[in-house]
Amino acid sequence: MTMTKHDLAQMIDHTLLKPEATSADVAALVDQGLELGVWSVCVSPAMLPIEAQGLRVAAVCGFPSGAHSSVTKAAEAAQAVACGAQEIDMVINLGLAKAGEWRGVGHDIAAVRACVPRPTVLKVIIESAVLTDEEIVQACQQAEAAGADFVKTSTGFHPAGGASVHAVELMKATVGDRLQVKASGGIHTLAQAQAMIDAGATRLGLSGTAKILAEMD
Repeated sequence: MTMTKHDLAQMIDHTLLKPEATSADVAALVDQGLELGVWSVCVSPAMLPIEAQGLRVAAVCGFPSGAHSSVTKAAEAAQAVACGAQEIDMVINLGLAKAGEWRGVGHDIAAVRACVPRPTVLKVIIESAVLTDEEIVQACQQAEAAGADFVKTSTGFHPAGGASVHAVELMKATVGDRLQVKASGGIHTLAQAQAMIDAGATRLGLSGTAKILAEMD
């Protein structure tokens, strides 16, 4: 591992998105995130606002299916920002993507971007395990055209799987240095985290953050 423990921690969105999570669970997440020195905590929008001084706050949008109307996603994102979220992780409309209706995919992303302009960071979850290579490229291109800041592999909730090195490499090759790439879903070890970083990820979505960072002790 060429980076320090602090360097790795600063690439992590420390995440709790279980539907049964309580406000006490979220408070514990924040405390642990502060102790570990992570970049942000990522929570469900219904948990906002939260006290997280010293950490950035991210919230998901259209999660986990992406099968919400653009109006609904945009309103959800805007409300999350009004409640303190600085970063939004939205799920694309996968049905449109699989149907090849890329204009609709782009419109969906643009609707959210319009309601949460910069400096809010917008990450677009493409659920890469569900898509072909060609669809991954198209989804990344639509995210870039719509003004996203990141493309992100996965929700971590789809049965098709989470992040893969191949998907991260393809996403990075598509967006270059114009957007960043976030890998999430199924990253449970330091070796897996390092592989995603080597493939081009600049942010990691992790729920087992403490375990992975402990591997560097």
